[in-house]
Amino acid sequence: MPSNVQGGKAFGLLKEQQRSKLEEINKEYLEDQKYRDEEDLPQKLEGLKNKYSEFDLNDQGEIDMMGLKRMMEKLGVPKTHLELKKMIVEVTGGGSSNTIDYRDFVKMMLGKRSAVLKLVLVFEDKANGATCKPDGPPPKRDISSLP
Repeated sequence: MPSNVQGGKAFGLLKEQQRSKLEEINKEYLEDQKYRDEEDLPQKLEGLKNKYSEFDLNDQGEIDMMGLKRMMEKLGVPKTHLELKKMIVEVTGGGSSNTIDYRDFVKMMLGKRSAVLKLVLVFEDKANGATCKPDGPPPKRDISSLP
């Protein structure tokens, strides 16, 4: 990375590097025979990549305890420190690190096992999809149609 870039530009470059790393991992999943029957796999992986990079706060390619905490709060289901630790162990299979890397995240979201984090994210996607607001201005109403 050039050393003369400042603030926002450096952040943008960092995010771009992060996205290309995640894109490479997505390609691995697209070529993996185990996931070839998964419907809409390219779209799912793109959505997972966006969701993951939103909560990778330190841009190290992993979601740490604070990233997971922020994710849960943003989804409206705040968790205690202990619950967050359990969620990380549930996703990673109990590795020594307290972080969720992208491979673990994708494996959890595409896998059959239902981790708490997966349930919350799937529920949030369904909830967001259900509230379809019509485009444009609201229809004209007269006094008699008001409650």
